[in-house]
This record gives sequence, structure tokens and C-alpha cells, in this order.
Amino acid sequence: MSTITGRDLTALFDPRSVAVLGASNDETKYGNWISVQALRMTGHRSVHLVNRRGERILGQPSLRSLSELDERVDLVVITVPAQGFEEAVDDALAAGATAIVGVTAGFAELGAAGKAVQDRVVARVRAAGAVLLGPNCLGVLDSSTALTLASNPLPAGRVALLSQSGNMALELSQFLEARGHGFSRFASLGNQADLGAADLIRSCVEHDDTELIAVYCEDFGDGRAFVDAAAQASRAGKPVLLLTVGGSEASIRGAQSHTGSLTSDSAVIDAACRAAGVYRVSSPRQLADVAATLLGYGPAAVRRVGVVADGGGHAGVASDVVEAAGLTVPEFPADISGALRDLLPPSAGVTNPVDLAGAGEQDITSFVSVLDAILQSPAVDSVLLTGYFGGYGSYGENLARKEIETARAMAETARAHGKPVVVHTMHPDSAAARVLADSGVPVFRAVEDAAWALGVIAETTAPQHQSSTDSLPSAPVTSDAYWDSRELFRGAGVEFPAARLVRNCAEAVAAAETVGFPVVLKAMGLLHKSDSGGVALGLGSAEQLADAFTRMDASLGASAYCVEAMADLSEGVELIVGVQTDPRFGPVAMVGLGGIFTEVLADVSFALAPVDAETARGLLDNLRASALLRGVRGRPPIDIDAAADAIAAITAVATAHPEIAELEINPLLVTPKQALGLDARIVLNSSSTN
Repeated sequence: MSTITGRDLTALFDPRSVAVLGASNDETKYGNWISVQALRMTGHRSVHLVNRRGERILGQPSLRSLSELDERVDLVVITVPAQGFEEAVDDALAAGATAIVGVTAGFAELGAAGKAVQDRVVARVRAAGAVLLGPNCLGVLDSSTALTLASNPLPAGRVALLSQSGNMALELSQFLEARGHGFSRFASLGNQADLGAADLIRSCVEHDDTELIAVYCEDFGDGRAFVDAAAQASRAGKPVLLLTVGGSEASIRGAQSHTGSLTSDSAVIDAACRAAGVYRVSSPRQLADVAATLLGYGPAAVRRVGVVADGGGHAGVASDVVEAAGLTVPEFPADISGALRDLLPPSAGVTNPVDLAGAGEQDITSFVSVLDAILQSPAVDSVLLTGYFGGYGSYGENLARKEIETARAMAETARAHGKPVVVHTMHPDSAAARVLADSGVPVFRAVEDAAWALGVIAETTAPQHQSSTDSLPSAPVTSDAYWDSRELFRGAGVEFPAARLVRNCAEAVAAAETVGFPVVLKAMGLLHKSDSGGVALGLGSAEQLADAFTRMDASLGASAYCVEAMADLSEGVELIVGVQTDPRFGPVAMVGLGGIFTEVLADVSFALAPVDAETARGLLDNLRASALLRGVRGRPPIDIDAAADAIAAITAVATAHPEIAELEINPLLVTPKQALGLDARIVLNSSSTN
């Protein structure tokens, strides 16, 4: 699937006329389900049901063929069996259709023969200037244009859903509807033979009724196009939420570098989400939770959470799950605690978490005053209210009325301060809880769901600046030898110790005297030199070098050797910097703690390559061992700028040379004064070595 930018999808979402090809009275068939929904649109556009027998469908007359139409049709939904799909597409194009929805299954998902049919169809559709959604999809819906061509009715709302799974879409619709939300648009992605997720995201950016875009995707096709489209949506103020089970092919199989072995599908997708500013969620329910929170408040700072409870148990548990979600429950500054102490009983907890200690029963409006006092502080980003609120109304009619009034006042207070407030209650179906939800305050049945929704929002940042992947034409790399790899990186601006390439012992000794002792001796032609005895370190004299060369040459018989000045490791930190090519998202950069700790600690972070120096600094900051870089226990801090520049240069090499499948420098020694490559490795694509 190849994404084509700037395609006109008007006929897909706002057609003047539609036809259902394969309309049926059989309630077990898609042709019936789609026809039922299509007939709901007869007051908005022309609807034609096509059945090859010409029988009445759902009490309405049908056509035997599209050729019987006396008007042009904009959109055709095809539900016929797979063997008739190609002919049906031709008929639709002949009838003037500029959009086709392929509900029919049985193509690329079944193998090569099916993919061949699918590719032929796409070629004809594109040649005609039309678009194809699917095949193997559930249809399309647009609430703003009263388009109902999906297999099931879906609630209207502000969320555009693009889903590769029909059942996932139906489950998500239930979760959203329960939270008072629905769909502005729905497009079932199916096989993404023509239109892909990126095309549809771009169309939603221009759709006024869409405020948030939810995506369930298993195969991203052109991953970079997905990232670009999602970043465009994010910058336009339309958050993109992603639920996926993997999406990227298992590029780590057979990986020959540390970079490849440490890269996972999930890490690649996380890197893509960070690049695009996408909110990655882990379940349909969490997608609905995060969507409801974002629809209520938009992207906002949430990390410093004020926890308010009407019981000590709820206060403690909520604090634990908030911190488990990667957020903080900071101790309140004295002014907040003082204000709360004036509002609450002496036994109340006022340092964060807040335990109302019975204040709710005595004066339910205390929820509003406490919320207002906390939200006023610049030390708090968001509030999680947890416990019994919503249940007080069961104690009497007067208290029920006051609880509802309090819920309205709480929602107004949250809006006034512009900070997210989320509510967990033991009584989520109560009248007060419904008032909160209807007012845009998300209500949760489980406190952990509230915490994890805030956690997802906190983890997501604005789209990263993406360095251009365009570069001046470079001569293809044809050798993966260490010396050639080293020189390739040096040419890109990465510093290495002085070195010479030698072929015998005499040349080795002469080279060492030139670069200066102590030296490192490396055998060429070995992928993992240290594992096979192909590296000798700290050779301080000609005699030690000659002895090491003789032993190494006798056991390995390498064609050449590298004599390299020995770097001073005493004040440096060893990093690994690599790039792995993912079949969907292209080059993916990895930065981590290097040297002998690479595979032991697996302390790594990822980004789409190439990265600029600013993004490189972010990768270093994300490491668990980032404190080592800033200096600990008397060790001086390393030169972060030099490290960032080296990382940027290394990743630029990968994007300038698509013939390279994997590359890495491990270790990259970073000292207080410089960044120095101590080893280098590239792995060429198999096509480059044939």
C-alpha cells in the first residue's frame, strides 16, 4: 500500500448518490446490513440498491446492474463474493463512481493470489482518479453529512475512528457511548489496499466536526506517512490516539548487531508515537478513557496530581496507583495546606493526598471549596477525586439535590481553572456522576483507570522536530569491513582515535610508533571481534604488540589488522548508538549505555532517524542511567553537546545510505571534552551484498 498525498475524499464522506452492490434480504449477509443502514439516508441523498436478480430488497425496488442507472453515482459499496469483485469495481467506475468501499473479503489477507487481484483492482481505481476503502472492511460513516454506510449504527459525536478491526470498532463505540461520546466519522481500514490510515487522518484534519482521531491499526503500511499525518493532526489541535497490537514486521529476526537485537516492534511504534505526538493506549477501554479526558480538557499538563478522597483508604490507594502510572503526588506547599486546614476538620489530611475526614457528610459543598483551593496552586497540574462522591444522594432527597448542585459547581470550577479533573466514584451511575460526565469531567469506575488515563496524557509530548531524510546523493556503501565503516563515520563528522590499517607485524609496530602507545589491536573481518579474541587492549610497548599480533594472527589468520591509539576511559561514559531499518517506519535510532553493559542492562531509548542534536539530548535524558552523564560521586559530567552531535551524525549516515540495514558505534566514549568512537559496525542489506 502506497499513500498518495492530497487525495480528494469528498465522494467517500459526502456523496450526492450511493449504491450498494450486492444488496440482500438475507439477514446473515453484509449486503443486508449495509442496505439497512443505507436506507436511513434516503432523505439526504439518492440511494440505489443493486441485486443481480432485481428483487425487492427490504421492501424497496432494486436494480439488476449499475448500468441501469440513469444518473452518475458518487460512491459504491461492494458486498459481492470475491470472485465477482473485479467486475464489480469495473462496473462502479463505469457508472462514474469516484469512491468505492470494498466490504468483500478474500484478497491480500489470504496470500499471493489474492494480493495479485487486489493490486490489479487498485491500479484500475487509481487510474480512474477514484479511491478505494478496503477491501475486507465494514464500511464508512460521517455524522456531519448523515452518511450511514457501516454495517452497524454508531453513536454520533466528536471522535473520528479509523479501525482495521470491525469488532474493535464496535466495542470501542460501546465504551465511548457509555462516556457520552460518539463518532464524527468512522472508516473501516480493512486491507488498506488503496486508502491507508495516513490518508484518512489527513482528511479528518480538515473535517470541522472531528475533534479527536482514534486509530486501531495492525499494519501501518507506509509508517513515515502515518507519522507525518498524525503530527499534522496534533499540530492542528486534533489529538491522535493509537491502539495497536504490533504493526511493524519482526525486523529483529536474524539481526547481526546489538542494535537489531535490542529493537522490538513495540519500541519502534513507541518511537513513531513520540515523533508524531500520538497518544498510545493499551486497550479499547483505555482509549475511551483517554479520549474522554482529552475531549474534556484538551492536551494539558497533568503530571503533578492532587489527590482528594473522602476516606483514608481511597486516598492511599489512589496515591499509589497515580505514582505507578508515572505521575507524582507532590507534598503541597504551605499555602495550599493552610487553605485546606481552614476548610476541613482538624483530623483531615491536607498535605496531599487530601482526606476530607467526614467533611463531605457535614457539608457536601466542601468538595467544591477544596477543589478550588488545590487548582489555584501553580504546584498542581491536575486533580484526581476518588471515593464515595455520587453516593451521598442515597441518604435523602435534600442531600441528593445538594450533591447534584455540587457536581455542577465542581465542573464549573474545573473549567474555570483549565486544569484536568478526573473523578473515580463507587457510584458511577448516580445522578451526580452523570452531571459531572455530561459537563466534561471524566468519571471512572476504577481508580486505576483514572490514573492510567492521566499517565498516557503525561507521557505524550508535542510532535518532535523531524530532521529531513533528504540528503545529497552519496556513493553506495559496498563494504561492511571495520576500517571502511570507521572511515564512513569519520567522514560524517564522528571522531575516532588515530589509527592505521596494517597487514603484518612489522607494519603494526611502525603504526603504533606513529599513533603512540598504548594501542589497541583489532582483527578485521570479524563481526563480534571481542567475542572471538580479535581485540587486544592496552598494548604499551612494541614487544607486547608483536606478541599479541603473533598470537592473534596464528589463531585467526585475518587478512588485515587495525592498530588504534588507546583511549583514556577513566573519565568517560561508554554509549551505544545504532540505527536499525524497520520495514514500515524506516531507520530507527537507538541510544543506550554501551560497552560491556549493552546487552546486560539494555538501557536504551529510541527515535525515528535521523535525529537532530536536540532530539539526541532527549534520548540521553530518557536513559535510566542518565545521572551518570551528568556526573555522580565526584565524576565530572560528560560533554552532552558532543555526544548529541555525534548521535545526530551517526543517524544521518543511516538515512544517507539506504543500502545499510543496521549500523552502530559501540562504544561511543563520551568524556568531559569530546565524543570518540571506539568501534564501528555496519550490516548491508542482502540485496547490497549480492
